[in-house]
This record gives sequence, structure tokens and C-alpha cells, in this order.
Amino acid sequence: QVQLVESGGGLVQAGGSLRLSCAASGSTFSITAIGWYRQAPGKQRELVATIASGRGGRTNYADSVKGRFTISRDNAKNTVYLQMDSLKPEDTAVYYCNAVVQPTPWNPPNNYWGQGTQVTVSS
Repeated sequence: QVQLVESGGGLVQAGGSLRLSCAASGSTFSITAIGWYRQAPGKQRELVATIASGRGGRTNYADSVKGRFTISRDNAKNTVYLQMDSLKPEDTAVYYCNAVVQPTPWNPPNNYWGQGTQVTVSS
């Protein structure tokens, strides 16, 4: 079984910063991609940022967060981070960690989600 545990959400004023963390544990033979999605009230869940495995770790960002958010990963700790700067009220949402994980060498990769962490940006 694979668990993704997020932390770091909270309340911040517009222009402020937060850092989210997501730690993967359990059967994590290989994590091929990991990233963050968010869902605001009444809206669909949307991609925020992803980072691929391997040296360099190619990143992908939603246009709305480019230049403000930075995704990074620590492969030794199976942890991904999302540094969020210059936060705006429209960034308010529940942020979910997502990972494609191959639990063991004998199982195919599966998609996993964390429980979510609330980020609220006040104006």
C-alpha cells in the first residue's frame, strides 16, 4: 500500500508564501512522477505542477502559477515540495498530492492521491 501525506497548508495574506510537502511511504519501489493538483469550491480539480523522476526532473506548471510556484523533490526522502510565493486569493483551494507509483517490481504503476491540505489566501 502507498500513502501520500501532505502538510504545510494554512492561512496567509495575499503576497505571502507557503511551502507544501508531500511524503510518500509504504510500498514505493518506483515513483515515476509526482505533483500537485488543487480544487477550489465549485470548480474542477486542476493541475498545479508536476515533476518527473530521474536526473534533472522535468517540471510542468499551470500557466496561472508559472513564475510564482516552484516544485522540487527529494528522491532519497520520497518527498515533493511546492514552494508558493506571491500568493493570490484565487490560489485558495484544497491542494492534493498525486503520484504515479510502482509498489513493487512485480506490480504495474498506479495513481495515488493524498488527503489534501487547505490553502487559504486572504485579500
